[in-house]
Amino acid sequence: MRAEAGDVGSPYAIGGREGGHDAVHPQLGTLDDFKALVAAARDNGLEIAIDFAVQCSPDHPWLREHPDWFRWRPDGSLRFAENPPKKYEDIVNPDFYATAAMPDLWLALRDVIEFWADQGIRIFRVDNPHTKPLPFWQWMIADIRRRHPDAIFLAEAFTRPKLMYRLAKVGFTQSYTYFTWRNTKQEIIEYLTELNAPPVRDFFRPNFFVNTPDINPPFLQTSGRPGFLIRAVLACTLSGLWGMYSGFEICESAPLPGREEYLDSEKYEVRVRDFAAPGNIVGEISALNRIRRAHPALQTHLGVTFYPAFDEQVLFYGKRVPDGLDMILVAVNLDPSSVRDVAIEIPLWEWGLPDHESLEAIDLMRGHRFVWNGKQQRVRLDPAEMPFCIWRVAPVGVA
Repeated sequence: MRAEAGDVGSPYAIGGREGGHDAVHPQLGTLDDFKALVAAARDNGLEIAIDFAVQCSPDHPWLREHPDWFRWRPDGSLRFAENPPKKYEDIVNPDFYATAAMPDLWLALRDVIEFWADQGIRIFRVDNPHTKPLPFWQWMIADIRRRHPDAIFLAEAFTRPKLMYRLAKVGFTQSYTYFTWRNTKQEIIEYLTELNAPPVRDFFRPNFFVNTPDINPPFLQTSGRPGFLIRAVLACTLSGLWGMYSGFEICESAPLPGREEYLDSEKYEVRVRDFAAPGNIVGEISALNRIRRAHPALQTHLGVTFYPAFDEQVLFYGKRVPDGLDMILVAVNLDPSSVRDVAIEIPLWEWGLPDHESLEAIDLMRGHRFVWNGKQQRVRLDPAEMPFCIWRVAPVGVA
């Protein structure tokens, strides 16, 4: 669930100022309705997340009741929120270090999270945390987890690497990443190498989003259905955490001209989608998720190794659980418009096997079983059919 901008996710959103069970919000209903939603979601194996946007609309009660919690221009007008280069003229940020705001503002924001935690919420998606003071997050997250150790805080942050890593260090459970803009073979290898190397691997939990409500990546704007499959398999198999925004399953890509935004964004209009429309990739996404669930090696971004594929448009990599006899191998054609018939090197050396030995393989998307004899192999990746292959491989007699 996403709390409305300006509500700062507070008890004002449901059930009136005190969160009373009988008070009714004209759009969200009663607090009891919300609790019923949380319970029904859990009965179906789902969790409800709250969007914690630390900002207020100009008519929010806090501006009237606590004007000293906010920054004002010399002429007495509000200083609106900014996240350079963006400026927002419909919301304002509180002044975390204002004398009158210490400690009341910090406690009030903490109480917002505590309120929703008391209703059974444990997942909080935090809007632009990098534009707020890091000491606040460190204190607030630690204080909430003292009472709710299972609370999860998600950082909706696209900012400088050092700041993204600092957010992880002060307590955020996971964060958006630069994956959305890493498209070439070299870019992907370099980025995953960074995420797998110490000290980053010790504290940063990346989430690979293929798109977001605010980001319609240029690659998806022009690559058609094959491009959506390419990005889905990369996110699904390279990261332990991945996600998509509505419309990805049916390959929506129409952009605002010259922008990384959607032409008909449902942020501004109601969208009714047919997820069974021709060309959808619902079946492929379902299969990818089944493969992830069945193979723990794919449930983390750690442990990825890149292997030789003698084509700059083909990425070839493997993942293996520690001490596991089997491995997941993935080959992806990064070119959505051309067939690639490429030589690859099967990593027999990972099992201490000589170059002429064999591995048993299962094509996890098609169900085929076969034996690879020797290190040098070829694979054909046709974007019109399926621009990737995923195999489970192991020494003969193990797979």
